[in-house]
This record gives sequence, C-alpha cells and structure tokens, in this order.
Amino acid sequence: MDMNRDAYMAKYNEKTHLYGRIGLWIGIILLLAAPFLMGLSLDAMPDLGAFGKGLAQIAIIYIPSCIVEFLIYMPMLGAGGSYLAFITGNLINMKIPCALNARDIAGTEAGTTENEIVSTLSIAASSLVTTLVIALGVLLMIPLRPVLEAPALQPAFNNVVPALFGAMAWKYFRRGKKLVAIPLIVMTVLFICMPGLIGSVGFLMLISGAIAIAQAFYYFRRENQAAKAE
Repeated sequence: MDMNRDAYMAKYNEKTHLYGRIGLWIGIILLLAAPFLMGLSLDAMPDLGAFGKGLAQIAIIYIPSCIVEFLIYMPMLGAGGSYLAFITGNLINMKIPCALNARDIAGTEAGTTENEIVSTLSIAASSLVTTLVIALGVLLMIPLRPVLEAPALQPAFNNVVPALFGAMAWKYFRRGKKLVAIPLIVMTVLFICMPGLIGSVGFLMLISGAIAIAQAFYYFRRENQAAKAE
C-alpha cells in the first residue's frame, strides 16, 4: 500500500511540476506580451532605455521580496498550491488565509502529503471564487458604484486586509506568545517611526522571521541545558 502511494505521489508531483511550469511560462508570456502588443498596435511603444532603467529600480525592491515570499509560502502550500497561488496572485490577502484555514479545518500539518492536497484544493477553489466575484463585480460595477463609493464605507474598505490578518494573527500568535512578542514589538515600532517601510513588507518579513528563529533557537538551547542540568 505504501509503495503504491509513493508511486502515485511521485507521478502526481511529476505532473504537478510539468503543468505548473507550463502555466507559469504561459502567464509570464501573456504578462509581457499584452502591454507590448498594445503599444505596437496603438503606436505608443515606450522608450526601451527608460523602460529598462525603471524596471531595474523596481526589480531591486521586488526580487528580494519575491524570493522571501517563495521561501516562506512554499513549505505552507506545497508544489501544487504554490504554482496556483503564484500564477493567480493575491497570496497575502486571499490564498494564504484560505490555505491556512483549510489546513486547520482538515487537521493537516505543513510539509505532509495531506496538507499539499488540501492546500491545492483550497487555493483552486479560492481562485475560481475570485474569478467569479471579479466577473460579477465587472457586471455590477455601474449599478453598485454609488454604494461602493459611499463615504461611510470607505474606512471599511481601507481596513479589510488589517482586519483579516489581525484575526488570523491572533489565532497563531497565541500558540507561541514568547516567540511573537519581540518581532511584533520591533516591527510595530519600526512602522510607526518609518511609515514608508510599509512598501517593503517582503524584506521586513525576512528580518522578523530571523528574529523569531533566533529566539526559538535560544529557547531550545536553554531548555536543553536545563534538562541536562536536571
């Protein structure tokens, strides 16, 4: 039974990587081709030298952030979930909360085969629902515009993501309050003193993660020393 399961998972992972890479390449080609084709068809191509300089300035910021996100989210989502999430986007505010919630409901653990299947299914469902909601939003944009632009609702729209992650954060923070306290205090003070760093969340996640890992290692060594002393 275990051999059959291992063989099936090996075949599943092989197909996942094959279709995932094909999907990524299609996505990259479409993202790059669409604006250039529009520029050519409308005779409005930008200066490629200026374009390259602008791209380099943005890449310096976003490439480290992308690497950090990949290293953090890949163990949570597995191969299938990662391909779907990075192709469809909205990781932080949709895909990651959906996958984590599904994992808690199913009772799976990160790094297991079961968690990878659950993450893939949850992110696929989230992507389909997102597409449906966007389609409905486009169709209903004009009729609902007065409601959506009402001043009374603007504070709610501005705080959707903080409210979502605040609720989720407490759920996980309470399991390890000692590990959470210092990174949370450091990042809170940093953002209050330097609000402009909000745009560098990906890089700061690496710093806060390093602080948490250092704390965990310190507590681990201290507990081991106390156990040996006893």
